[in-house]
Amino acid sequence: MNLRGRSLLLLAVLSFAKLSAQSKRVADRYFEEFSYVQSAELYKAIVVEKGDSSKHVLSRLADSYYNNANTSEALNWYELLVKKYKNELSDKYLFRYAQVLRSNGNYKKSDSIFLELAEKGGKNNRTSELENKNYLLDYSNAENQRIGVRNLKLNTHYSEYGGFLLNGYAYFSSSAPKDGKKQKLYKWNNQPFLNIYKAKENIESLESNVKDTVLELYDKRILPAPITTKYHEGKPVFTKDGRTIYFTRNNFDGKKVSKDRKRSVNLKIYKSRLINGEWSKVEELPFNSDDYSVGHPALSPDEKKLYFVSDMPGGFGGSDVYSVNIVSSDEYSTPINLGQQVNTSDNERFPFIGEDGTLYFSSDGHLGFGLLDIFQTKMLEDGNYSKAVNLGEPFNSKKDDFAFYIDEIGKKGFFTSNRKGGKGDDDIYSFYIYQDVCEKVIAGTIVDTKFDKRIAGANLKLINSDGDVVEETFSDNEGKYSFKKVPCDLDFVIAASKFDHKSDKVSVNTKNKDIDIVKADLKLTPLIIGDQIVINPIYFDFNKSNIREDAQYELENIITVMKNHPEIVIKIEAHTDSRGNDLYNKKLSDKRAKATRDYIVSRGIEKKRIESAIGFGEERLLNNCTNARRNKCTEKEHQVNRRSYFFIVKGKEFIKAKQQAEIIKMKRRMSRKNSYLFFLKNNFKKGKNNKNDNKCLVGENCDEKESVPNKI
Repeated sequence: MNLRGRSLLLLAVLSFAKLSAQSKRVADRYFEEFSYVQSAELYKAIVVEKGDSSKHVLSRLADSYYNNANTSEALNWYELLVKKYKNELSDKYLFRYAQVLRSNGNYKKSDSIFLELAEKGGKNNRTSELENKNYLLDYSNAENQRIGVRNLKLNTHYSEYGGFLLNGYAYFSSSAPKDGKKQKLYKWNNQPFLNIYKAKENIESLESNVKDTVLELYDKRILPAPITTKYHEGKPVFTKDGRTIYFTRNNFDGKKVSKDRKRSVNLKIYKSRLINGEWSKVEELPFNSDDYSVGHPALSPDEKKLYFVSDMPGGFGGSDVYSVNIVSSDEYSTPINLGQQVNTSDNERFPFIGEDGTLYFSSDGHLGFGLLDIFQTKMLEDGNYSKAVNLGEPFNSKKDDFAFYIDEIGKKGFFTSNRKGGKGDDDIYSFYIYQDVCEKVIAGTIVDTKFDKRIAGANLKLINSDGDVVEETFSDNEGKYSFKKVPCDLDFVIAASKFDHKSDKVSVNTKNKDIDIVKADLKLTPLIIGDQIVINPIYFDFNKSNIREDAQYELENIITVMKNHPEIVIKIEAHTDSRGNDLYNKKLSDKRAKATRDYIVSRGIEKKRIESAIGFGEERLLNNCTNARRNKCTEKEHQVNRRSYFFIVKGKEFIKAKQQAEIIKMKRRMSRKNSYLFFLKNNFKKGKNNKNDNKCLVGENCDEKESVPNKI
């Protein structure tokens, strides 16, 4: 091949690469405008016709179909995406792949993907959780319910955890230095030893929203001796009369510390009685042992049972939940393991029994978000427990979440977490559950931009900040629409579309406390007016006829109309202004008309459906900017003459019937899709579920040869 030939080949390759990049940018533009039908077509053409199967194109192609609930097409492209790029994909795509598998009836493969996500932390016993399809109880998504969560003001950069309410006070544990004095540090975390505190409770409203109620604590005070010692005390629980306290402490009788055969100091449960305003001598419970730990006491509502955790021999894992019957003030039955529905091969901790008998506990063995999560279960009629259910958000996170407590009414309580954004090692979070949900209405009118008339039957989508369609509706006969019960303090996009119209979108939010109805009007531009398909002007570079990227974007509207109406045939006319040679202008406009035709054909429209593509140069000017006056006209006046027309020459009689049929079809589809959107809202929660290796666990040897009461 000679130099000229190689140059032409290189030019062709570069031109193809440029055109491919332009097409991708056009597809991206439609995708970012939530125009998923067009973006799906463009991305698919890029894959099929140009062989571009990059991760970007495949993921957006699959997402385009997914966002329009076309799960059969989405399945095809997610399948290819996972096959080619599985190791590079975020869990989001694996989860969506599992969703569309299930939607298409492939439950076995779908479950295998969910299992793969669940098993990322290497906990084999978590896989059985998927047998229970209701393994996640997401309090934050409960209907007509909101939860005010507060990182307590009294938290420090030391460890605070727990929380138990009694007679206007809360009792909790903290490793903050007593009275600000320098103290012996526990080497495990280089913090002082834990002590039990009490603080006054108070219900407050957040300054940002008076409807958001939270539980706050203030004026903390340490419990006096004999409860407090120089060793760890934690996890207190009281009888309802406030006269008996059960708590966890290192194996210390007030005089000396006892150790097991491995020279580890285990944990024991102790109790004390309030007599004449003072706590009596501390007593240890009879089922304690020097050889293993017992801790985290919790009472049943009738105070006839005491629950606790222990790593005693015969359990299922590191530490299990047990119970004993309280026979008398000094007599207890033999401990009973609560069984494998509660306990796993890993660690269960911090039991609490709600007023309705629900058992709450923390575990890193059940399927959760990561590390310790909070779960609930109930005793069945046969004495066994139901399968454990993860409480979900806001109680659980990717970090440790434990020590759950809720009051008798079921409205307020505490949990502890070392999640991101806290003040210290472990922080106490209070919560307040209330029904006064902050909701707003988003409403508006859809108007035709050409004729300023209201449009009925327009499709409206409410899209959240993650790009998910959360609700969908239609404008009524007066062009009005509304989305009701939209949560406050969120950002949304409203996308409006209608068959044979250019779409529109507008950003809105529900953050303004002073208004109940958020107004959002949108405008749609008809693509068919009279006997023409009307789009914005197509621009060409000076003295050139190649189709620019902005022209491609506009021509997609022509392609959309022709695909909507396979019966129609069009003709293309291109015109120039009067500047330049008459013959040259005619030839240039003719090239532009034919380049326009060729682009439309390249997008899958049959050539025979374009009757002609002719350039008329400056023969049909729309104003007086003739050759004689061309120097007197403004650029704006000349621009009027630089135009392209797309006339419908056949099939116009079928258009109206097709438009009406599409509205009916769209409404039926929307009814089905709203059911599907409900399914999409139930997002699969996941986490790494890593073992908490940096904590001193029950039965393990620690640097200080003691077990710490928190997270055992």
